[in-house]
Amino acid sequence: STSATTSTPAPASSAFPLAAAARFPRASSSTRALALAERRRLSEAGGGGRSVAAGRRSFHGLVPAHVLSAGDDAEGASINREVEESSRRRMLLAVGAAVFLSWPNPAAYAAEAKKGFLPVTDKKDGYSFLYPFGWQEVVVQGQDKVYKDVIEPLESVSVNTIPTNKQDIRELGPPDQVAEALIRKVLAAPTQKTKLIEAKENDVDGRTYYTFEFTAQAPNFTRHALGAIAIANGKFYTLTTGANERRWEKIKDRLHTVVDSFKIEARI
Repeated sequence: STSATTSTPAPASSAFPLAAAARFPRASSSTRALALAERRRLSEAGGGGRSVAAGRRSFHGLVPAHVLSAGDDAEGASINREVEESSRRRMLLAVGAAVFLSWPNPAAYAAEAKKGFLPVTDKKDGYSFLYPFGWQEVVVQGQDKVYKDVIEPLESVSVNTIPTNKQDIRELGPPDQVAEALIRKVLAAPTQKTKLIEAKENDVDGRTYYTFEFTAQAPNFTRHALGAIAIANGKFYTLTTGANERRWEKIKDRLHTVVDSFKIEARI
């Protein structure tokens, strides 16, 4: 007699291209067990081979067909490796992009000579300097640039320019005389008692600067300050920075950095 041969439906994985299967990561062992239990239940209910195929489409659509096929292990493992490798590549690219975007602008980084300072460059008037990180720019009438600490208002740096027909700062006199006159007539209020502590001449890249240190005493505070002046581009440049006397020892190194960073470029 001829025995009837029951045809078994082809594994469902053959009906799903590899690209489609890769959209689903490999299910856990507990998920596979639930799926196989559902499959056995449908078979015992009398659905035969048709129920098996139906079972593979059921389970509320949460289990892809390739999970239900016991013969898919090798293919599933390969798919899993591809998905993991793709995820790893995307993660590395994302990290690399984040690191790149976090890098400062190379030109700005080069201008930032010291950690904890930010650069200012005024191309129109031809000067640059550094100021401490955390100071904020404010607008002060009669000043070209002003940055100050919002908590300690006496901690600030300002730059001012006025036209001149002089070609060099030395034409105005020696450092102490020029600094004394500038402090008394411009940098301190008439009611303040001033004292010039030091004044000297510096040559930087062929340009002469006068730098000086002074105090200005008011009834309720004393400001300890530093200044730098130079002549170029038909302008008399003045940079002044300082702090309350009570904080001088703590901040003086930063203020010296500000003054030393002041540079004037020739404008053509």
